[in-house]
Amino acid sequence: MRKAIAALLLSGLAATASVAATATRGYGTLPPAEAATPSSTAGGTTFAIPPGWTATTRGKAVILAPAEPDLTLALLDVDARDEPTAIAAGWAGVDPAFKRPVRVTTPGGPRNGWDERFFVEYEVSPNEKAIVTAFAWRARKAWLVGILRAGEATAEKRAGPMNLIIGSLRPKGYQRESFEGRAAHPIDAAVIAAMKAFVAEGMSKLQVPGVGFSLIDGGRIVFEGGIGVRELGKPALVDADTLFIAASNTKALGTLLLAELVDEKKLRWDEHVIEAYPAFRLGDAATTRKVLIRHLVCACTGMPRQDLDWIFQSAHETPASQMQKLAAMQPTSGFGEVFQYSNSMAAAAGFIGGSIAVPNTELGLAYDTAMQKKVLGPLGMTHSTFDFTKAMQGNYARPHDVDVDGRLVVGEMTLNYTIIPLRPAGGIWTSPHDLSQYVMMELANGKLPDGRRLVSEQNLLERRKPNVVVGADLEYGMGLFVDNRWGVTVVHHGGDLAGYHSDMMWLPQYNVGAVILTNSDTGYELRGPFLRKLVELLFNGRPEAGQQLIAAATQLNVERTKARERLQVPAAAAVGAALAASYRNQSLGRIEVTHNGKKVIFGMGIMHSEVASRQNDDGTISFITISPNLQGFEFVAGTHDRRRTLTARDAQHEYVFDEE
Repeated sequence: MRKAIAALLLSGLAATASVAATATRGYGTLPPAEAATPSSTAGGTTFAIPPGWTATTRGKAVILAPAEPDLTLALLDVDARDEPTAIAAGWAGVDPAFKRPVRVTTPGGPRNGWDERFFVEYEVSPNEKAIVTAFAWRARKAWLVGILRAGEATAEKRAGPMNLIIGSLRPKGYQRESFEGRAAHPIDAAVIAAMKAFVAEGMSKLQVPGVGFSLIDGGRIVFEGGIGVRELGKPALVDADTLFIAASNTKALGTLLLAELVDEKKLRWDEHVIEAYPAFRLGDAATTRKVLIRHLVCACTGMPRQDLDWIFQSAHETPASQMQKLAAMQPTSGFGEVFQYSNSMAAAAGFIGGSIAVPNTELGLAYDTAMQKKVLGPLGMTHSTFDFTKAMQGNYARPHDVDVDGRLVVGEMTLNYTIIPLRPAGGIWTSPHDLSQYVMMELANGKLPDGRRLVSEQNLLERRKPNVVVGADLEYGMGLFVDNRWGVTVVHHGGDLAGYHSDMMWLPQYNVGAVILTNSDTGYELRGPFLRKLVELLFNGRPEAGQQLIAAATQLNVERTKARERLQVPAAAAVGAALAASYRNQSLGRIEVTHNGKKVIFGMGIMHSEVASRQNDDGTISFITISPNLQGFEFVAGTHDRRRTLTARDAQHEYVFDEE
């Protein structure tokens, strides 16, 4: 979890140039967005201060902090000959006594005037529940150092404002790259060839066996197809009709369903959810009363991710039980305050929409029926489905992963099955051809290819109105990101499940779009460079996409190698033998521990994975799942009241499993 948060904060993927006003809200129930405050370091590096944050000067450092006392981000300009010298000078200016060892240092590609970028993550034991990271960026001979120290919960909650700060950092005198007002180059044969070559290069560097993608220009598909294979070691090729799990791209399709229901006057965006669906409950009565239909899909209500609850219990979950679980969930920040992404809320939106479109029907069936009748069918998405069994009988891509020792292997589907009871948040199977039909409808402002209107332009575009700031020039609407980093609007959304990573994107002003679907966990790193390459070709942009690709591949390899150094595989015999046979947590259920020769296996609901062991710096022992497409679940061994325990965490929740 620390690695995931640090990557989110320091990747620079949301890096943009505007540091002025945040968006006008799309509704009147939340306070209007305040403007970020432009500022600069002593050396002239410019950045934005988010609303509600303080900025104090300590020596050469500017210390930025939110209301929570356990997060500080220090920025300072230093004189240095290289990255290690810059980082050392940064710590000397902020905390000369700092001694924590470096876990890993990774490079980032040039961006926004920075010629070199390096990211440093420090060793932190899981029970510290903290993040300690630094970065050093060079522009010509000048270095900027950033130092972040934060509690995990606060870091996740304040990720949007931190992305705003980090994404707005610009060297003194830098002029942003902007494509505003430029004519776009047509997606002709040369552009198609360049995109195909770039995807193939990315697949090679990132170990992705198969990619399906499309390119759209002038309201029509100018390329659709695939590169590589559906399954490693088998000859079947990816093509335009190969099915992949599109994961969270499902959310935008669900908000399209809601928009149609608003057109039909069966819903209102500003209707209280309990009016539309009286059984809805969230946290407490006061919170429940505040929630409007649009809040379910705006990522702006302060509801944090709470994914472990449904992942571990999926074998026993239904759409109805998922809706009931919302009653125990509470926002951890104010409405409209910060971006917090909740799969559970998005799933509720889909199920409520389905129940209104197809009343008196089981929630899952109602949703599936409504989506087929009102979204997939009219769009001509004839191969797309929420039925895993149906999808996996024909032309579909298998999931892949790079195993603990760096080998590309066919992965597990198990984790993906856990989305079925929550499928409006991410359960659709689709193809490059099918998903392109949706993108073309977006570009046509709600019209189908034959000219018929599927949804009103007003309610289609309501979904693109910014609700909350995600980073510099990046905001979230309803199931859609609205990105203005290059001076032109790009609407997009990604999707991530085990072994499947995808994105869809379109530039409304230029009637251009694209879709990309991948069948490996490393495909996550191809999506951002793919978008960058497309805009480079459209607008003759600076050649950064290739460098981003190299940096992403390097980061993956460095991270994997470093993580492997500390893992004992199989798990150390003594610590494996000390485990109880089973553990239970009230929210997540049971963990069953079995032994297969020297291997230790954790059974967690429908998931079963070998675990490695790792001794942490504080002397504790962690067990970490390592089976392909199940890697990364961490459990810290301990005791409580003389009973053995295993503790799992996400950033804002802790789950203690007691031995049975």
